[in-house]
Amino acid sequence: MKTIQGPAIFLAQFYGDKAPFNTMDSICQWAANLGFKGVQIPTWDTNYFDLKRVAEDKVFAQEFKAKINSYGLEITELSTHLQGQLIAVNPAYDHLFDGFAPNECKGNPKARYEWAVQQLKYAAKASENLGLKAHATFSGSLLWHTVYPWPQRPAGLVEDGFTELAKRWTPILNAFDASGVDLCYEVHAGEDLHDGVSYEMFLDKVNQHPRPCLLYDPSHFVLQCLDYVTYINHYHERIKACHIKDAEFNPTGKQGVYGGYQGWSERAGRFRSLGDGQVDFKKVFSKLAHYNFPGWAVLEWECCYKNQEDGAREGVEFIKNHIINVTDKAFDDFAGVDQDKEFNKRILGI
Repeated sequence: MKTIQGPAIFLAQFYGDKAPFNTMDSICQWAANLGFKGVQIPTWDTNYFDLKRVAEDKVFAQEFKAKINSYGLEITELSTHLQGQLIAVNPAYDHLFDGFAPNECKGNPKARYEWAVQQLKYAAKASENLGLKAHATFSGSLLWHTVYPWPQRPAGLVEDGFTELAKRWTPILNAFDASGVDLCYEVHAGEDLHDGVSYEMFLDKVNQHPRPCLLYDPSHFVLQCLDYVTYINHYHERIKACHIKDAEFNPTGKQGVYGGYQGWSERAGRFRSLGDGQVDFKKVFSKLAHYNFPGWAVLEWECCYKNQEDGAREGVEFIKNHIINVTDKAFDDFAGVDQDKEFNKRILGI
């Protein structure tokens, strides 16, 4: 068995205009001071990370990695969540998701898509240049507006949607394969890949391609009442990245999973800081250890109540206390006997 690496932190929710969150150096120093051992780096803000240059200049990539390492930190993964979302955008969401695109692509879905594809290909090469083995993203969605089957879905709609999704992602998956990097989809509400069944449908459409893997985040499963522990049993071979994030689901006589169009603090299902929600992390960490999860335990802070700095400070200790330092010794070794084939034969009566 392997001991899970960590604790690490996803930096997306902490970038900001004020120190120590306004430069890569200062935010890394902040994270290291709290006790984090790794950082998951978003790639959409060039003030912190130049994705194109890291992809095209291996020397620069190694210099960037050395800078992160100088703070006692490792890069766990790069993230293209926002760019991945733009690989598949239903026109119903055009205006909202235009906010994820650069100004020159806004209002032009074709240009936005082409930009996103290039971003993902840069991410594959950048990950390779940094010596990373996994990458985090979203799948995007063509079908989410039909997730509830009313009005009735036309025959073949879902099949055609996943065929198109696979068509868009296959060249990107091939680029990641060429770079030796697993592309880990965060299974998430709003994405066409939002649970195990939809992920399997996608795998079938990409002919069981080896690179579409999973970023496991139990909080998303709490919000849809999915068994997040058994999920690991089903997909452990494809889980290559992990967000440690808490959530709670408290249905009432007035609302449930859909949330009644309420904001996060008024929804039945909401994300919480670590330890404040309902995820059984003892079971999660035990299961990940059981299956030799190869990656990092990465804190993703999202909470509608608690201050993010408090969430980070508490979260680093929470993860430290839950990572299982796996044993290299059987607990009953004290009662063992010498191993000998002839002795075994006598016990078996052969």
